[in-house]
Amino acid sequence: MHQGNILKDEEVTSSYQPGCLFCELPADKFEVLDENELCMTLHDNYPVSDGHCLIVPRRHVSDYFEMNPAEIDAANRLMHRARERLRADDPSITGFNIGTNAGKSAGQSVFHAHIHFIPRRDGDQQDPQGGVRKIFPEKAKYRR
Repeated sequence: MHQGNILKDEEVTSSYQPGCLFCELPADKFEVLDENELCMTLHDNYPVSDGHCLIVPRRHVSDYFEMNPAEIDAANRLMHRARERLRADDPSITGFNIGTNAGKSAGQSVFHAHIHFIPRRDGDQQDPQGGVRKIFPEKAKYRR
């Protein structure tokens, strides 16, 4: 797809933050899988499952809550396309976890908004019930 820094387009230059991993976007570290006018899909360099990718706004904003409605819509469109692409390439994918960490206390380590899009497969975890609730292990088990 793109080579080098792809975020220095005119529409995002004013929000460019030198030193930000996703603003710099070195071509040797990230593979751009898909993109639209406001966001892009990147391969996660530390995937928790095969196909784990990140949806990242082009504009530098620190977390999901700073994304504007157009960016959220653009991110959602990319997630739907990623879902279709991943399921077409790998029929063993039966579900997805979608999440973001907003703030240091929530585990955010890169302070440029990004959404984790994680494919799941039957049997990839012994007991997947509770999903994202497992960030607090004592709260993971619950009765329905």
